[in-house]
Amino acid sequence: MKKTSLHSLMTLAAAVFMSVNSFAQVVEDFKPSSANQPGKEYPMVNSEGRVRVQISAPEAKFVQLDIGAVKYDLVKDENGVWTGESAPQDEGFHYYQLNIDGASVPDPASLYYYGASRWGSGIEIPAHDQDFYALKNVPHGQVREVYYFSATNNTMRHCFIYTPPGYETELSKRYPVLYLQHGGGENEYGWPSQGRTALIMDNLIADGKARPFIIVMDNGSWTMDRPGQQRPAQGETWPPRNWAEGFMNTLVNDIIPMVDKSFRTLPDGMHRAMAGLSMGGMQTKAITLAKPNVFSYIGIFSGGSITVEDVQNTPGFRENNKLVFVSFGSRELENRRPGFGGDPREETEKLKASGMNAHFYVSPDTAHEWQSWRRSLYQFAPLLFKD
Repeated sequence: MKKTSLHSLMTLAAAVFMSVNSFAQVVEDFKPSSANQPGKEYPMVNSEGRVRVQISAPEAKFVQLDIGAVKYDLVKDENGVWTGESAPQDEGFHYYQLNIDGASVPDPASLYYYGASRWGSGIEIPAHDQDFYALKNVPHGQVREVYYFSATNNTMRHCFIYTPPGYETELSKRYPVLYLQHGGGENEYGWPSQGRTALIMDNLIADGKARPFIIVMDNGSWTMDRPGQQRPAQGETWPPRNWAEGFMNTLVNDIIPMVDKSFRTLPDGMHRAMAGLSMGGMQTKAITLAKPNVFSYIGIFSGGSITVEDVQNTPGFRENNKLVFVSFGSRELENRRPGFGGDPREETEKLKASGMNAHFYVSPDTAHEWQSWRRSLYQFAPLLFKD
């Protein structure tokens, strides 16, 4: 009896919430998204951060906007044009798609981005601090598209490499290097596109806040040894033990030698950094602990933290490391699941108390999303390669 009563109350509460939400006043100051294809009016964003989409599909039975893990019903007019909007979204970049009669498809009006293991639509919710990744009249570096052969994998591979302003003219100068990794379901396009890496660096360098350095953005995707396995078997850890070894071998044996040979680098561990977001942060932790002499600066964005025990169990790490930087979005910290590892803030403070150069950053009012990671790079980059 109690169970039925509780269920009824929860159902009523949900119905009231949906009713109130559906009749919430929408501010009609929508403007085309900056991520639209040229000349497209939709999708649009208003001052509340709501996303409004529109698509012509006269024969469709139902159409939904799928964003932020929530689906919103669109309404069809007499011409077969469907229109509707989402609830307010966090500032920054978001993936989204349309659901037409049960089929999830990209919005033909938006630019396309690789995320969630597919090419799909993306949208920018204007952020109050977007100036740090805005396109400005300052000296700009270049993002180069590089193909190279990987002997480790016996295949051709592809990456993007940012060279800072002045690289093409100051030909006697050599540069430190940051190896910057994407998250799960993304690839090497993530940081140069969604991450706005080049613009962030150009603006930091122009303001005198960061030392010029090269950034390598490669594909760190990995697959299970046993196809179809998605979760650990009983008694196994997750990710599986040695899950990062494949990319580590590619990075150490192929990528770094290629970069040092083809670009004017300072080719030693004291001038080399690694960082990544989510899965890329987990890779960064695994690889830098396994190879403490290869990287001296470490950035882990929404991907766990390095503990005092990690340092104690890794000979050479303390002696070689110059920086451990850990960051999360504030909503990630608020919603951390109990038992999901130690508190990353506490772990980082313990590192600092032990005498290491450790920093912890929290992106305000963001979750596991690109605005958290853009801000993380903006905070991390000025700390790198200090003489």
